[in-house]
Amino acid sequence: MTRLVLVDDHEIVRTGLRMILENTPGMEIVAECDDGDQALQAVRQHQPDVVLMDVNMPRMSGLEATRRIAERFPGIGVIILTIHAQNPFPAQLLEAGASGYLTKGCDSDELIKAIRTVSRGGKYIGADIAQQMALSMLPGGDSSPFDTLSTREMEVMLMVVQGKSMKEIGEVLSISPKTVATYKYRILEKLAVDNVVELTRLAMSHGVMDSS
Repeated sequence: MTRLVLVDDHEIVRTGLRMILENTPGMEIVAECDDGDQALQAVRQHQPDVVLMDVNMPRMSGLEATRRIAERFPGIGVIILTIHAQNPFPAQLLEAGASGYLTKGCDSDELIKAIRTVSRGGKYIGADIAQQMALSMLPGGDSSPFDTLSTREMEVMLMVVQGKSMKEIGEVLSISPKTVATYKYRILEKLAVDNVVELTRLAMSHGVMDSS
């Protein structure tokens, strides 16, 4: 039996996943969460085989939650579910310890295949995401400016564009507000933007955050 934790701040997404997985032999959902903090608590409590993780969530994002799960519970696989293949996260999330990466538009057969692969200790990247990653590495490929950010810089950036203060970000990441400010400066410099407003517009235009 493969034991699963579902993590997404949209209940309708969790409902769709639940409908697929509850009708699949050998799959058991042991917890559902709507942010990274809850995900860590659920993983600690239930010790699942696989976590299905959204990226853009309030409070602790899927990126930071994935990094912490990989560090503290290396035997548990994390599969990232993202809205579209062009989302500029694969490199950072794989670096953070994700074992799988799928778009939310994948069909149920691919979802089940990914879960079974990761539960056995393997890796799985959806074909559409793998293609985008390969194309972005070619000369003149459609790369994202966010590819230049480290995993930690990406995590700080996500919270900055959500409007979190230096203190709030520091508390989530267990670093000082001064260190957060240093990361923020590096992020603005790397992305060649002058302020948070410009950073937010850039994030929206590249699918890093929802424009709604």
